[in-house]
Amino acid sequence: MSTDHLVVFTPSGKRGRFPTGTPVLSAARKLGVDLDSVCGGRGICSKCQVAPAFGEFSKHGVSSREDALSDWNKVEARYDEKRGLKPGRRLGCQAEIRGDVVIDVPAESQVHRQIVRKAASARVIEMDPATRLYFVEVQEPDMHEPSGDFERLAAALKREWGIERLEADLSVMAGLQPILRKGKWQVTAALHRDHGAGAHRLTALFPGLHETGIYGLAIDLGSTTIAAHLTNLDTGEVVASSGIMNPQIRFGEDLMSRVSYSMMNEGGADEMTRAVREAIDTLALEIAKEAGIAAELIVETVFVCNPVMHHLLLGIDPVELGQAPFALATSDAMHLTARELGLDALRPTAQIYVLPCIAGHVGADAAAVALSEEPGKSDDLVLVVDVGTNAEIILGDRSRVLACSSPTGPAFEGAQISSGQRAAAGAIEAIRIDPETKEPRFRVIGCDLWSDEPGFHDAVGENGITGICGSGIIEAVAELRIAGLMDPSGLIGSPEQTGTSRSVADGRTWQYMIWDASETGGPRISVTQGDVRAIQLAKSALYAGARLLMDERGVDKVDRVVLAGAFGAHISPKHAMVLGMIPDVPLDKVTSAGNAAGTGARIALCNISARAEIERVVREITKVETAIEPRFQEHFVAANAIPHKTDPFPELRAVVDLPETGFGASSDRPAGRRRRRG
Repeated sequence: MSTDHLVVFTPSGKRGRFPTGTPVLSAARKLGVDLDSVCGGRGICSKCQVAPAFGEFSKHGVSSREDALSDWNKVEARYDEKRGLKPGRRLGCQAEIRGDVVIDVPAESQVHRQIVRKAASARVIEMDPATRLYFVEVQEPDMHEPSGDFERLAAALKREWGIERLEADLSVMAGLQPILRKGKWQVTAALHRDHGAGAHRLTALFPGLHETGIYGLAIDLGSTTIAAHLTNLDTGEVVASSGIMNPQIRFGEDLMSRVSYSMMNEGGADEMTRAVREAIDTLALEIAKEAGIAAELIVETVFVCNPVMHHLLLGIDPVELGQAPFALATSDAMHLTARELGLDALRPTAQIYVLPCIAGHVGADAAAVALSEEPGKSDDLVLVVDVGTNAEIILGDRSRVLACSSPTGPAFEGAQISSGQRAAAGAIEAIRIDPETKEPRFRVIGCDLWSDEPGFHDAVGENGITGICGSGIIEAVAELRIAGLMDPSGLIGSPEQTGTSRSVADGRTWQYMIWDASETGGPRISVTQGDVRAIQLAKSALYAGARLLMDERGVDKVDRVVLAGAFGAHISPKHAMVLGMIPDVPLDKVTSAGNAAGTGARIALCNISARAEIERVVREITKVETAIEPRFQEHFVAANAIPHKTDPFPELRAVVDLPETGFGASSDRPAGRRRRRG
């Protein structure tokens, strides 16, 4: 009669028979069960915790008794005394099989544990990072076996973890021997595996059992801002997020002006590359300090960026991206080291992965959005709009995905706006204008009260209202249209036409005064005719890009719209629709994904197979080049009207009343500034 015992692992359902005395961890490895372990079964890392279940399990055909596992041993007792084990938990490397048993592997003990990301859409990310830790005991050198320390480390990794090929840079090799001796021949190796190659690369080595974790950076390198998320590569937890202004702004606010700077100034591209790399170094050090970790524990970084930023990050002159046919130096994903990229804040061997670009004007940031939002898996036709200085637009469903970029400029981010500023404390972020009284009420960043609520002025202070940010200017222009203060062409009316003294003369045009604290030395915050024109240009480019993709698909409407981007979560769907930023859909079909490009970067950082997936997906996306498409100009001109000159927007008009005013009469110009006749 067989002495083997039936072991069933949950939640995987994997089962097998094992002889008495088999460690649970060994049984799990034999069956391919997802049970973690860094120390290789020595009882010191606690990653392999399991929860045996006892009783009758008819579903599994198992009667699991409490003596089905060996008794609690000294290793488990010592670990419980020092760090504590949850009731009912055992260490899989110490508990031995004595009878038929059902064993649950809790989520935190799974190698490929799942992390739910709620910031974008509710989604599950399977943890399978490219860089992982492995604890090993290395044989000490022996006069009779003349092999090198690196070769014996490789042999230990093969023996204990089944790792066949090991590679290492010279800089790691140089520090190998003192670390081995400091750890008394016990070390923890950080190994990186490329999803396209079989070898593991040794990127860091720590003496003894390294328990303070290793980290990765997911960086969204934008034209205006650089956003970074510091992520624990074991748990998937984002331990710190931070951002910094892109210093390349001094060379030009938009991408083409930076390309022009490179064309017009010898060494200009190198200058911009140095600036952005220095900023990334600064950001890496700041975010590590904020999280309370050493920057050398950041062993991997994933970048997403538009094509011009992609080239300038890599040290490639973007001049070819400024003229047809807009050729990329490379569209493939890039695998580099921090040393190659000239990032001094990270250890030289830190691994760098740059997502692939889609086309000359559709970059790795759009690829990251596609990875995050998965339009190719959508049953309905979804339009994903990543709103920024250069908007990425994706339209797709299961049958086909298309993508383009559109040069919206920085107006949506509060730049080139008379009272505009970045999203910071004191900036107006939301506004409502009463259609009857024409009076505004608003909310500023840093205060939850509206300006007409008791306690608002005490909360923000006399000069606590500083300007208006991107979401605020979008709402302000839309509210002017809803309140009848601005006509469909975007013209702001005079006091006589609008019935309010808040329409104030501004040269040959009018402006709407939101806040005037000039008597106490504070700012005057208004929406000028120039501000409206800047928003019109930006929103027209955005809408025209979306319409081009819709033309390519042969459709006049989409099923739903997803707003992404650094401030996508703060844009009101109603106000975006009133402006005509996006095609007409029911308002409940407009959702926000927040910084979808940043989410895509985190997915690629936390899951190695996601990298292979997005490299496959970008090859299947149809690219539409707005710069050479004649219909773009037609759509752009028609989209200048608010919401649109020809598209009827029936869904919007069913819920919002838009006055059909007209303020173009010359008699309504500010006094003393009439146009002279020939």
